[in-house]
Amino acid sequence: MINDILSALQTGRPELAERLSRDALAARPGDSDLTLFLAISLQQQARLAEAVPLYAALAESHPDSGLHWGNYATALRSAGREQEAEAAYRRALQLDPDNVEQLLNFGLLQLHRREFVAARDTLLRAHALDPASLSARIHAARACAVCRDSRIEDLLRPWREWKDLDNDLQFELADLHLVLGEANIARVLLEELLERNPGHLPTRMLLAAVYERINDLDASDAMLATIESEYAQLDGDMQLETLRLRAKLCLRRGLPDEARSLLERAGPRADDDYGHFFVLAEVCDKQRDYPAAIAALQEAHARQLEELRVAVPQRFAPGAPIFPAAEGHISVEEYRRWPVLQAPDASHSPVFIVGFPRSGTTLLEQMLDAHPALQSMDERPFFTILADQLSDYGIRVPRDLDKLDQHICDELRKGYVSLVCAKIQRRWDARLVDKNPLNMLWLPLIHRMFPNAKIILALRHPCDVLISNYMQNFRAAPLAAACASLEKLAEAYVTAMRCWLHDVEVFQPDVFVSRYEDLVADPETRTRRIADFLGLEDATPLLRFDQRARDKGFIATPSYAQVTQPVNRKGLDRWRRYRQALAPALPVLEPMLRHWGYSVD
Repeated sequence: MINDILSALQTGRPELAERLSRDALAARPGDSDLTLFLAISLQQQARLAEAVPLYAALAESHPDSGLHWGNYATALRSAGREQEAEAAYRRALQLDPDNVEQLLNFGLLQLHRREFVAARDTLLRAHALDPASLSARIHAARACAVCRDSRIEDLLRPWREWKDLDNDLQFELADLHLVLGEANIARVLLEELLERNPGHLPTRMLLAAVYERINDLDASDAMLATIESEYAQLDGDMQLETLRLRAKLCLRRGLPDEARSLLERAGPRADDDYGHFFVLAEVCDKQRDYPAAIAALQEAHARQLEELRVAVPQRFAPGAPIFPAAEGHISVEEYRRWPVLQAPDASHSPVFIVGFPRSGTTLLEQMLDAHPALQSMDERPFFTILADQLSDYGIRVPRDLDKLDQHICDELRKGYVSLVCAKIQRRWDARLVDKNPLNMLWLPLIHRMFPNAKIILALRHPCDVLISNYMQNFRAAPLAAACASLEKLAEAYVTAMRCWLHDVEVFQPDVFVSRYEDLVADPETRTRRIADFLGLEDATPLLRFDQRARDKGFIATPSYAQVTQPVNRKGLDRWRRYRQALAPALPVLEPMLRHWGYSVD
């Protein structure tokens, strides 16, 4: 009888398992195993009101069994009784603290309850106990993604080795790659999943969003049309996602009025749905309804900050710096005491593109990537990772950089190359272009590793920079937190720029300042000067960047839609439309406006 019940449960026949369990219990009332099978069969039929009391009875009759307490907790969680479920999971883990399954279930409950930091720690512990568990690894990566924890990349790095993922885990893996900016990987995973499970609606919806993200608007439109034709009635969340993606496609095709109508029909999905308001703000901006755009942005950032306060509470601790990397400076005297070490020359060093975000760094990157002698890789936080690794050995950046000897610097450069090669297929006949705007804060470490590197600083009117940043839905916690208000964003800009100017004075790196306004006004002359700075004989490929960007399809940056277009002047003086909203930020910006010679007249 027991084998028959197990077979019925394992082959998706819970009704049969229920009947067999009840028949057996009639002969053996109170049998724990049979009661458990009955509870499982009822749970599989979504009859939780009947299943939960059975699980409760088993936990009460076996108070020292972590298994029964865990089963009871999971049933409570499925029934929406989350507070009781938490207590039951804690009891189960008190009895069996290293039970990976219970840790995993408890972590998922914490994640659902928006206890993000606790969920991350619980799921990372499950992964540490069982590194082979793909479920623990992928869900831990999800918690790290919410907490903006860079360990997500380590958790997902071996994904190509994972075989026979179930559909749910493969969908989660695809979504996580999209979070990481790996839209092409997400596309491959989702298309493969759709072949196995063609009727899975969430896969279709996410794939439609991925197609938009890789600039295949026709494929996105076709996928949405298929969904709408096959599903007469979508549930609430799916309906909202469909309307929002339709709005984004309308916006991409220059139809802001249609986009706004769709967004207003949809509305936000929930209190934590700040993405809706970022899209609405972009639409209102295109309609020249600037007050509405600012109102939408204020709502978007307010909702996003509520999530960040839970996900990255350290960013909001009293006295927490806007940019930790900007803390602590090396003086000229301290720099002179650094040991002289061997380092690569400029031709064997990366070209670094830096500048406050939204200053034109992506345009410069795509221009350089269009040249056959150069290879870019989108934005990667490699120096943050290397600094964290040094911190693990007690070396603080920049304060302890004088402690780095030849061996350590050589190893750091090897580590940097390994990080690069994990992300792109390196062309060794091309110089690497490393574009990450806030690498401007890591100049001391960059200079220690690559003192002869060529660096391009992207510069743009600070008011345009502020407005453009305020319109972005940043995943990076420092930038998202800085966007709490335009005044706070101005403080972040000034902090980053002062850090840069100090370090440039100390280290005297080889820097070319590229003003966005000059580049779009006279691209031929400015690209020629950039090419001369980098020692490139032919500057003409730099002017064909838009075609190169379209050929690439996916670009991991908020500017992904703009850089597929030729150089244009649309981004100039955008801030003037928002002068009233910018007014509180102007006194904060004044020192940098004056330093770089920009006017607000």
